[in-house]
Amino acid sequence: MIHDETLLAALAATDEDRIVFDLSGIEDRYASLLAELPGVAVRFALKACPVDEVLDCLARKGSGVDAASVQEIGQALRAGVPPERIHYGNTIKSDPDIAQAYRLGIRDFATDSLEDVTALAEHAPGARVFCRLATDGGGALWGLSRKFGCSAQDAVAVLERARASGLEPAGLSVHVGSQQMTAGAWGRAFDQLTEVIAVLAERGMSLRYVDIGGGLPALGYLDERGEVLDPPLDKMFAVIREGMQRCRDAGGELDFVVEPGRYLVADHGAVRAHVVRMSLRHTAAGEPHHWLYLSCGKFNGLYEMDALQYRLVFPGHDGGRYVPATVAGPTCDSDDAYPGGHRPVRVPAGIASGDPVWVLSSGAYAVSYMTRGFNGFGPLPWTCVRRAEGGGR
Repeated sequence: MIHDETLLAALAATDEDRIVFDLSGIEDRYASLLAELPGVAVRFALKACPVDEVLDCLARKGSGVDAASVQEIGQALRAGVPPERIHYGNTIKSDPDIAQAYRLGIRDFATDSLEDVTALAEHAPGARVFCRLATDGGGALWGLSRKFGCSAQDAVAVLERARASGLEPAGLSVHVGSQQMTAGAWGRAFDQLTEVIAVLAERGMSLRYVDIGGGLPALGYLDERGEVLDPPLDKMFAVIREGMQRCRDAGGELDFVVEPGRYLVADHGAVRAHVVRMSLRHTAAGEPHHWLYLSCGKFNGLYEMDALQYRLVFPGHDGGRYVPATVAGPTCDSDDAYPGGHRPVRVPAGIASGDPVWVLSSGAYAVSYMTRGFNGFGPLPWTCVRRAEGGGR
């Protein structure tokens, strides 16, 4: 069962719009990750869900943090995450931010350029650096293949410069793209990693660790046509375990780090919204077109609606007639809607203004991407719940 009964019960119990996070479900997903990848250090990608309660529950289970800014580092430290379990995972960072992170005790920094290494040597002397390799992003909903990462040739040069500058060339990292849907992407990433590890070994560099990044998928999404996205998770984990062994064969004893974000939180967070209006308009060709306007949309909780569809639940409308409708948010902005290429969503014909709607598997990036009040529509509040002691799933 993707969505825990605790989460569904909490949605049913609230009469106001909000995001609900099921901390027990998040902890269960964390435990399942450790079971699949034993011995791997987890660094929660805080950008996916910068909610203190979520961070606290993961930190208590032993998770570290993949921080993308000094602000996220501060949040992690305030939650009690020790600095040795926090790395600065953003390859783009200013000189003052590097210096501030170093003062806060951070000693592991991502990099992908000679210019960044020069800045790290000046403002974080003696720090450990890990170089991010660019991947092709194929198979992911969001490829992340342009802005970050460097070639294998550049990675060798970057780590050699780091060593010459008094930094420790500690590791390599990859990111196969967010919501990766194929196991092959991991295989290609490990091909790159083993190639660079072998070259580095020839040049006298032994790494401490390999960071396999994020990309592990949520399980509760629908694609643009409303079909279930069914990632081959078991095969992914098998390829990752095999790839880790390949890296060790190439570079000796290595530790491994993983940076899950949406994998941990997406399916264990949901939005309780309501219907603003269900309307019927006709196209220029005279075809009827239903529109379902919700109280939340792209700018206050559902930012990723361009690339996927969310599972919607309409409490109290289990039977009756359904009609196809385009789902949209409440703002006066045409981008606040499912794009034209999306298949219409089946919606109860009798739904009315004020009726509740549950938006499932919306726990990832919902809080992160909300505006402060676009068109006057403020950010959604959130509530965190737990399974009752002794309760089943």
